[in-house]
Amino acid sequence: MASLVLQGRPASAGLAAGPPMRLAADETVSGCRTPHADSEKEVADLRTAIETATNRLQALIARVDAHAAQIIGFQIALGKDEDLCQPIFAAIRQGAAADEAWRGAMNDEIETYERSQNEYFRARASDLKDLRDQVLACLFGVTAAEAPPGGAVMVGTDLSPSRFLSIDWKAGSALVLTEGSATSHVAMLARARGVPMIVALQGDVPVDATEILVDAVDGTVMVGPTDADRQQFQRRMESDAAQRVAIEKSAYRPAVTRDGVAVTVSINVADVTELDSLDPEVCDGVGLVRTELLFADASAQPAEDAQYEAYRHILNWAAGRPVVVRTLDAGGDKPIAGLTIDGERNPFLGVRGVRLSLVRTEPFRVQLRALARAAVHGNLKVMVPMVTVPTELEAVRSMFQEEVGMLERDAIAAKVPPLGMMVEVPAAAIAPEVFNADFFSIGSNDLTQYVTAAGRDNEAVGKLADPLNPAVLRLIANVVRYGASAGVDTSLCGDAAADPNVLPALLSCGLRSISVGIASVGRVKAAIAKLDLSAMKSGAPTTA
Repeated sequence: MASLVLQGRPASAGLAAGPPMRLAADETVSGCRTPHADSEKEVADLRTAIETATNRLQALIARVDAHAAQIIGFQIALGKDEDLCQPIFAAIRQGAAADEAWRGAMNDEIETYERSQNEYFRARASDLKDLRDQVLACLFGVTAAEAPPGGAVMVGTDLSPSRFLSIDWKAGSALVLTEGSATSHVAMLARARGVPMIVALQGDVPVDATEILVDAVDGTVMVGPTDADRQQFQRRMESDAAQRVAIEKSAYRPAVTRDGVAVTVSINVADVTELDSLDPEVCDGVGLVRTELLFADASAQPAEDAQYEAYRHILNWAAGRPVVVRTLDAGGDKPIAGLTIDGERNPFLGVRGVRLSLVRTEPFRVQLRALARAAVHGNLKVMVPMVTVPTELEAVRSMFQEEVGMLERDAIAAKVPPLGMMVEVPAAAIAPEVFNADFFSIGSNDLTQYVTAAGRDNEAVGKLADPLNPAVLRLIANVVRYGASAGVDTSLCGDAAADPNVLPALLSCGLRSISVGIASVGRVKAAIAKLDLSAMKSGAPTTA
């Protein structure tokens, strides 16, 4: 009997095989409550359910990393949002049942997110569904689902972040969803944990299926494989495992092309805990610290001392290697409650990055003070995001100097570190010579979307947002060329550097310094070792 092959979209690359297990536990709690005659008792029941659900989420935070905690923190903050809850309580006092009022209000909120033209906000709808269902489960006394059996492939419509985090993925081998998004929080979590994941599967895995093969590289799910299918898939899995071992070994070697060209490979860091189990010998430094994730908790922004300790921790880990910290890059697809500006019609072209920092100056000055104090403990560099005109960079430099002056008057050790800028706005890439920057770091993600006028969060125009677009490469080469002539170090810290299909073109532009995600270091170094850049004058670089 022929195998059934279903096509989906890869969200987290990898290969896995095993029996399918349904994610029925994530279905919305159905049924209706009979409300108390006393509406205040009904309000109290909902308050208790919300508190129980948020307490469960809070307990989950203690078991996950900071990135996952950020996702759960969003749900907790929403559950405690009085602006959301007060109209629900008012509806209950007018006679609505607690579940009816909560479900209705949350469905309206979810619908608003799902209708958004911004893929980031559409992907957040699943987080709201998760909170809705967790509170309803507490209201109806529904218990959590059982853990999956070893090697099972989770199959369902969609999956909430908290449910994903509650699964022991050492037991569960992969995740297949008929809905979902490659930009969802669950997809981000899957990639961080190496869990193969496919979304938008076209068709359903039959209920009587006993075995499926998941290829989250090509995006296919094979149901009912034959012996020949199994053998071929097993060979692919063994080959993939061998490649991973080779890549891990490559991480400890210097990045040098076949023709002897050295390339500096640094890492991108979003959370200090990422460094706890990482040997600094695998990289040449930290090329990007995304500090906006330190601001992710909606209830409070980190105090100066907390930020100082985080920056100092990274500097100590780097042991003299350069550490480039990006100042707060909030806005766009990274809103922060109480800081970013709500309701912008086009947040990617709005008040984000340095634009926001120069509007919300007090939290920005707190960050500058923490950075100035940390700068005395290591090789710290600071770069400013979304710089469009020279006055923005000079304003930051002036504020930095002011804060250092005040710290020194209080006898606190501090200094102004080298101050560079992200080159991600076309205006900066076209005329880098007008900026008095100590270094440049090209942000390929935003530069590509602005040059191609194709939002990187919009799947409908995803193919247009191509870093290999000649206009994008020409601008990158322009920045590199100017930096070399003016003695200004230039690097690239966007996702393009981790793509083996794009990396040769970037090095052909003259780039000799890149920064990539921690998980990509070995793969990128292995790709560099296969390149021969001596052919770049006559054409594209060759590979072994």
